[in-house]
Amino acid sequence: MIDYDKILNKTIKEIKPSGIRKFFDIAQEIDDVISLGVGEPDFPTPWSIRQKAIQTIENKRTIYTANAGLESLRKSISNYTKRHINIEYDPKTEIVVTVGGSEAIDISIRTLVNPGDEVLIVEPCFVCYSPIVSLSGGVPVPIETKMEDNFKLTAEALKAKITDKTKLLILPFPNNPTGAIMTRKDLEKIADVLRDTDIMILSDEIYSELTYGRKHCSIAQIDGMRERTIMINGFSKAFAMTGWRLGYVCAPQPIAKQIVKLHQYAIMCSPTVSQYAGIEALDNCEKEVQKMVNEYNVRRRFLTDSFNRLGLTCFNPEGAFYVFPCIKSTGMKSEEFCEKLLHSKKVAVVPGNAFGESGEGHIRVSYAYSLNHLNEAISRIEEFINELK
Repeated sequence: MIDYDKILNKTIKEIKPSGIRKFFDIAQEIDDVISLGVGEPDFPTPWSIRQKAIQTIENKRTIYTANAGLESLRKSISNYTKRHINIEYDPKTEIVVTVGGSEAIDISIRTLVNPGDEVLIVEPCFVCYSPIVSLSGGVPVPIETKMEDNFKLTAEALKAKITDKTKLLILPFPNNPTGAIMTRKDLEKIADVLRDTDIMILSDEIYSELTYGRKHCSIAQIDGMRERTIMINGFSKAFAMTGWRLGYVCAPQPIAKQIVKLHQYAIMCSPTVSQYAGIEALDNCEKEVQKMVNEYNVRRRFLTDSFNRLGLTCFNPEGAFYVFPCIKSTGMKSEEFCEKLLHSKKVAVVPGNAFGESGEGHIRVSYAYSLNHLNEAISRIEEFINELK
């Protein structure tokens, strides 16, 4: 018999499975569950994007592209960043098209991190950062954000975690799971801390189009920060293209040159049909994105008001499509709350500690679902809360 424990990579064995997927998988096995657990838009991909993909297949454009992606797509990305955040990236040397934002995060971290390097990770946050850092031989160093600070990263918290081993800061705003954003003023304070260091920034801006009442600001816009920032974005959230698996990295040329090398060996290139569809999305679908944002905003207000009414204090998110209510008043831990809610009322949400220990005492609820769906879920959650009293 083969002893697989001796064969498997030690680090991968020690990494915990995603807390998001754990509850999603349980929910799938229970009939009539209302799931608010997955961050996937309920809107169909805009028709013109789908039509472009169909035309691409009909025109037999189904062969490999350049490793970095279609030059025409990289030009569209460059034009898009210029319009939205007033930063222009060279499409030939500073943009790499990836298989979703997830691959972009992975290859960016692996390109920078050496064994022993410390990586500062703003938490609560998306589940993938810490495992990828560990698989790269780096040391994840969480920086806790707090509800009383609107879940923003403060300059003081950042300073307290910097050592001579710090290589990278992961800055995930708009934030999953909290919905927090960083304003230009907030980012200028972070920039002041980093300006005289060699610390790089990985700015995950996958939700940058999904903001409410305030335009997104990238840290790359702050003086002196573009040269140290790797910006991640993609098509899944804003354009409702999760299954198309299309993202991109924008980075200074010396870094992008190495990122594309890793992408070349690991992936080859992103799906060709998706790339042509991505051009259509960036060039012609901003009105469709705004329609989705307007609908998300209605859902956002409904959920925030509902949880506050139920006594589960809810931070008012200004980005993404999640609320992060506090459940400490119930006396339960996050996982216990989610498990009991799921089994007694058939509503699936994600425990806050899935996004880092600082998320304990909260749950993540996605509003990438219809108002009817959300209304029924809130009714069941209200029954659950009343039964606890």
